[in-house]
Amino acid sequence: MKARMEAEGIPPRYDGTWRDADPEVVAKKIADGEPYTVRFKVPPGARVVIDDAVRGTVAWDAEATVGDFILLRSSGVPVYNFCVAVDDATMGITTVIRAEEHLTNTLRQGLILDALGAPRPRYAHCSLILGEDKQKLSKRHGATSCNQFRLDGFLPDAMINYLALLGWNDGTDNEIFTREELIEAFDIDRIVKSPSVFDMDKLKWVNSQHLKKMEVEDLLGLVQEQLEFMEMIKEGGDEKKTRDFVFASTALAKQMMETTQDAATNAKTVLGYDLPATFDGLSDAEAKTMVEQGNFYGIAVKIIEMHEAGSFPMPDANNMLAAFMDGSNKAIVEDNQIGGDEGSYPMQYKATMKALAKEMGVKGKDLFHPVRLALTGEMSGQDVTKQMSLLAMASEDDSAVNVEKAGVVAFESRVEMLKSFCESIPEQFRVSKSASIEDKSKDSANDSKSESKADASKDAVSSSSSPAVTDPLAEYDGPPITALDIRVGRINKVWVHEEADKLYCEEIDVGEEEPRLIASGLRPYMSAEDMEGRLVLVLCNLKERKLAGFPSHGMVLCASSEDHSQVKLVSVPVEAKIGERVTVPGFDFEGEEGQPYAENKVGKKKVFEQIAPFLKSSEYGVPEFGGRPLMTSAGVCTSPIANGVVA
Repeated sequence: MKARMEAEGIPPRYDGTWRDADPEVVAKKIADGEPYTVRFKVPPGARVVIDDAVRGTVAWDAEATVGDFILLRSSGVPVYNFCVAVDDATMGITTVIRAEEHLTNTLRQGLILDALGAPRPRYAHCSLILGEDKQKLSKRHGATSCNQFRLDGFLPDAMINYLALLGWNDGTDNEIFTREELIEAFDIDRIVKSPSVFDMDKLKWVNSQHLKKMEVEDLLGLVQEQLEFMEMIKEGGDEKKTRDFVFASTALAKQMMETTQDAATNAKTVLGYDLPATFDGLSDAEAKTMVEQGNFYGIAVKIIEMHEAGSFPMPDANNMLAAFMDGSNKAIVEDNQIGGDEGSYPMQYKATMKALAKEMGVKGKDLFHPVRLALTGEMSGQDVTKQMSLLAMASEDDSAVNVEKAGVVAFESRVEMLKSFCESIPEQFRVSKSASIEDKSKDSANDSKSESKADASKDAVSSSSSPAVTDPLAEYDGPPITALDIRVGRINKVWVHEEADKLYCEEIDVGEEEPRLIASGLRPYMSAEDMEGRLVLVLCNLKERKLAGFPSHGMVLCASSEDHSQVKLVSVPVEAKIGERVTVPGFDFEGEEGQPYAENKVGKKKVFEQIAPFLKSSEYGVPEFGGRPLMTSAGVCTSPIANGVVA
């Protein structure tokens, strides 16, 4: 019967053969042991209407849609819809929230509840959750079990927080909630009808925000679990050494963690050493360019000499956690904060770097980048003293670390590898280019010796009467400002987000074929009319992500007071060109090295977060990076807010 109806294009339903059969005939067949089912007799012309909290009014013609449907199978087992309806009635269920796939089940359940004389609950049928390919979420999209998310390092509260945001918001731009806050804020009437996309990057971001709110001590058990999953710590090892290593791994990764798994993978990266055996094997373009500048060779050789002479500072075996603790014995999680007290390893290392800078005649990135590459094998990463301290814990006798599984390359081995690498560096890259220029200028300087002496005297008098000016970037060790793709844009249109009261949605022309759609929390600070038509600065190489369901691709840069009570758009010269890239004096934005990072790299390596502390507005109202102005082809950008921050 079902096959015939489907072949004829008719919705399958019972044809009513036994609907009005003679009761005596039915009783005889049952007595003879013939198989039978029990069906619900749908009244003629019956209609079921519900006011769905998500989808509004939904109605069905029951007779035409389902006909007389089965309640008990021939095996005597009741069907799902009969069980659910009876269960809802006996338990006094008032609200049913479920997936839209169950919408058609509501027709049968409603008929059964009506027949039982039981009140119908309120229904809310939520849209399906889709994968990033806009198909129904399934195993092929990745982890689907709660345990797999636990193994991947996600917090239960973060999972609940993120899942709640799939198809719901509280009407503000807030996206981070505790369980208690969700319970307080949840309103069934704010569930949206459109399907949500399960965005793993957004889940990681939500998880990272929950991790940031937790203390290091609260994360130790979760991080230890991840280290055990990766077999990086020995089973049954020394408890204190295990705890210290877990503590250090957690504190080191605290600010950059998106999952607790990141602390374990970060520790493994720190314990490894990827400097190749030879210069020709150096594949990192940034590192190769740095070595070719000539500073690396001399600094690396000096480190080797100091180590062999026993004068290069190393972590104190009796105080391995010095780099991770402040003066009050509290965990340090900010990477730019130095741990320890006077005489501790971090302070000794800092003093050594100052002495090395003076002896080698280098400073800033010309010193820090070569030192970092020599000691860690990487061009970027967390504080070197913290990395060296973690390595020392993993390398000590009776360490709690499984050296083989963790991929530990001890410091002695690193020095030997560094020696081999230095021996392979071509002669022309063993002398600083800036030093070579200075040498060439000495001859011309000697020809005008007396004049130079006079100038030197004047300079000496001037310098003695004027205070020294410190370069804000002298000790900057983050990504180059060229990593950011900041462009001039024009705001074409601004409107209020339908579901988030504090958000504006903006259409901005940044010189591409199609304008960008960007969401911002600027509504409390300015009107849409004041924004439309304005030239603005837009950070363009951020990966698109949804803010309260709106696909936001970029970020408008604003100036704000330190307490964020005032927020204003950065002012762009009126003759600046739409789509042109903003530059900073002293940095090459034209060559290969000056190209902006890809969107994924900016997000995963937290590039903007590292640069942001150096983006400020000066006392004269000029947006700057490390004291250098943000420039367009038409001149310098300005800020209505002086002595503020730019973000």
